Amino acid sequence: MLGCWLAVAGGALASDKSTVKQAGIRATQQGYLLEADVDIVLNRTLEDALSKGINLYFLLELELSRPRNWWLDEDIAEAVRKLRIYYHLLLRRYVVEIGYTTRTVATLGEALALLGRVDDWQVLERGALKTGRRYDARLRLRLDTAQLPKPLSIGAVTSDKWELATPWYGWSFEAPAAPASSPSLP
Repeated sequence: MLGCWLAVAGGALASDKSTVKQAGIRATQQGYLLEADVDIVLNRTLEDALSKGINLYFLLELELSRPRNWWLDEDIAEAVRKLRIYYHLLLRRYVVEIGYTTRTVATLGEALALLGRVDDWQVLERGALKTGRRYDARLRLRLDTAQLPKPLSIGAVTSDKWELATPWYGWSFEAPAAPASSPSLP
């Protein structure tokens, strides 16, 4: 009975953490795009700060390397995408900024789902990977505490209430071939 309760409690604790659920890289004519799904869970401190109009900045970090047998792995790329979420007090809506795209939504759940969905983020130029070779990738999302207002960022250094970081999500893949370019019209 105790073991069953511990398993249920452990599952409840695990669902309280932000995680990268899935990620993958696909090839296009322009380059290699990342698609991912991140489950973002804010603690009470971050939710309160957001409801009071404080901007929360996040960094989506990707590391890409090529494993080698007789030498250290070759670092291929490190890409960082900046994200921002805030609550607009006058509009009473959440605003999500991803790159140069801004969207507003009514609920925090919608805003976090929008923030956690990565679609067509170009991380490498065409030809940066050799087709058929194996590569390793790691992805995580973390709160950028350096972007908090100064009084909060000082407290964030000493408090775990201002921490949010997913564990690194790692996967291996063979570089896909870029699709053939379509013939241009005269």
